[in-house]
Parts: sequence; structure tokens; C-alpha cells
Amino acid sequence: MATATKQANFLLPEDLLDELKRAVSKRQQSKVVAEALRKELKRLKLEKTLKTSFGSWKDKEHPELKGGTRAFVRSLRKSTRLTRSK
Repeated sequence: MATATKQANFLLPEDLLDELKRAVSKRQQSKVVAEALRKELKRLKLEKTLKTSFGSWKDKEHPELKGGTRAFVRSLRKSTRLTRSK
């Protein structure tokens, strides 16, 4: 299913635009710019999410993870190994 498109006017550094024109055919330039913008917006969203959620997991609320996630997962796996039937 095709996504609706709209024309947008914005400025790019001349050297970047020249490089785009050299590297990508005229018919593919909008697609390349859209994909790059989508990827960068996703990265910015993730960065913002990480910054706003940092510190929300408190050690006092989850003492089982004080030794690290690897140790915690190992302890879970170890405990289930003992109860499995052979």
C-alpha cells in the first residue's frame, strides 16, 4: 500500500545536495532522503525516550537485579533446571 506524499521545501547544504545528485538517480532522490529522515527521526525518538526514562528503574524496588541482569537470568534458568523432569 503506497503512502501519500506531499512536497516539502527545505534547504540543504550545497555539498550535501551535490553528493546526493552524484550518488543517486533523480528518480530515487526523494526516496533516499525520506528513508534517511525516517531513520534519523527514529534515532532521535529513541534517544529522547532513553533520556526521559533514565533512572526510572530503582535498585530498591528490584533488589533481585542488583547483581546484574545476567546473574538474575542465570538464577532463573538454574531454578527451572532443578524442577524439570528427566
